[in-house]
Amino acid sequence: MFRTIDVDLIIFGGGIAGLWTLNRVVQSGYNAILLEKNQLGGGQTICSQGIIHGGIKYALNGMITSASNAIREMPAVWEACLDGSGPIDLTEVEVLSRAHYLWPKQSISARMAAFFASRAVQGRISHVPSQERPDTFRNNRFRGSVYRLHEFVLEVHSLVQVLAKPVTDRIFHASPEDYVLDHQDGTVTALKFPEHAFSLRPKKMLFCCGEGYEELAKRFSLPAPEMQLRSLHMVMVKFDQQRTATNTPASNRAQGGSFLGKTTSMYARYPASPLYAHCLSGGTRPLVTITTHYTQDRSMVWYLGGEIAESGTKRNVEEQVDAAKSTLEELLPWVDFDNTQWATLQINRAEPKQSTLTLPDSAFAESYENFITAWPTKLALAPDLAEKVLSYLPPAEGGNLPEQLSVLPTPSIATTAWEEAF
Repeated sequence: MFRTIDVDLIIFGGGIAGLWTLNRVVQSGYNAILLEKNQLGGGQTICSQGIIHGGIKYALNGMITSASNAIREMPAVWEACLDGSGPIDLTEVEVLSRAHYLWPKQSISARMAAFFASRAVQGRISHVPSQERPDTFRNNRFRGSVYRLHEFVLEVHSLVQVLAKPVTDRIFHASPEDYVLDHQDGTVTALKFPEHAFSLRPKKMLFCCGEGYEELAKRFSLPAPEMQLRSLHMVMVKFDQQRTATNTPASNRAQGGSFLGKTTSMYARYPASPLYAHCLSGGTRPLVTITTHYTQDRSMVWYLGGEIAESGTKRNVEEQVDAAKSTLEELLPWVDFDNTQWATLQINRAEPKQSTLTLPDSAFAESYENFITAWPTKLALAPDLAEKVLSYLPPAEGGNLPEQLSVLPTPSIATTAWEEAF
C-alpha cells in the first residue's frame, strides 16, 4: 500500500542554486527536500572558477551596465556568510583569495585608468601599489597597473560540502526513472516511487537543475520558460610545484627568489605563483580570467576562463591549448611554463532564453501553476535567487520528514575538473 508524504517544496537539482535555496527555505520553516539525479555540484557549479564578483567585469567598456548593478551587492552578502553573520553559515568554506585583481594591457591602460578612478566604480575597485601586488606582478619586467576588486574566490568543492552539511537528511539521489507522475486535470500532483511504495505530494516544485531542465520540462509538460545554452572551452595548467605553508592564497610570496630583485637575464623565468586576476584587452569581457586551484596531491593549477574560453568553442583541444599557451606567454613572459601539464574542459552554461542569446542580467525565477523554474545565471547570484523563490512560496506548514524517505540514497559530491583531468 502506497503512503502519501506531503512536503512544502521539492527542489530538483543539487548545484549551488538548489543547495542554497534548500538551506534558506528550511530556515524559513518549510518542509522541503532536494532530489539530485547525479552528484551534488555536478555540472556548472563544480566547473565554475569560484569567483564571487561584483559586476566590474560587466563594465569593461567604461560604462556601468544593468548587469553590473544587478550583482554589485553580492560580495557583501557572501562576505557576511563567510564571517558567520549572514543568513547561511559559510565559515568553514575555504577562501582561496580575499581579492580578485585586474590588469589592463598597456595599450588600454590610460583609458581604463580614468574610468577606474571615476565615481561610478568608487568602492568597488582600487589601485594597488607595486609593493602590495600579487607576486606575478612584482616582477621587474611587468609594466602597467594592477587593480584590486571587491571580489573573492572560493574553493567550490568545499562550498558544496558546507551547504549540504546542515540539510543532508533532506537531500536524496533520484533520477526521473525512479518515479512516475500522478496527474489531475493536467497538473502533476505527486511523484510516485513504486520501488519504495510511497508518493511525494508537494505544494510547490522548484526546477533549478541547469542543463537538466530541458529533460524535466518535457517530463512535466512545462510550456515555459525556454532555456538557452552558452558554451565555454576552459583551460587548465598544472604546475609541478606544490602548495606549501608559504605558497597559499593568504601568503603567496614568490618561490625561488623575490620578483622585485634584479634578474640575471632579460629573459629569466620564474616559478608560477597563485594568481586570481582578469586581464583586459579593450573588449567587453576579460581576455583571460585566471584562478588558482589545487589537486589532492597539492599541485597548483591555473584555471582559465574569459574570452579565451568563449572563443575557444571554435577550437579543438590542441588548438585551444596552443592559444592559451601563446596568450599566457605574451601576457606573462617571465612565468616558467616548462614542466607543465595542459588540459581543457568543455562545459555549457544553462540560462533562461534571451532574444539575443546574451547573458541575463540577474538571477531568474518564474512561477507557473505549482512549478517554479530558476537559474542563478551566475554563482554569485545564488543568494538573490533563493530570496526570489521564497517570494513565490505559500505560508510554511513545516513538519518532520517521515522515515520512509531514508530508503532513498544520498548523492555524492562531484569531483573537481582538475582532479578529473590530471
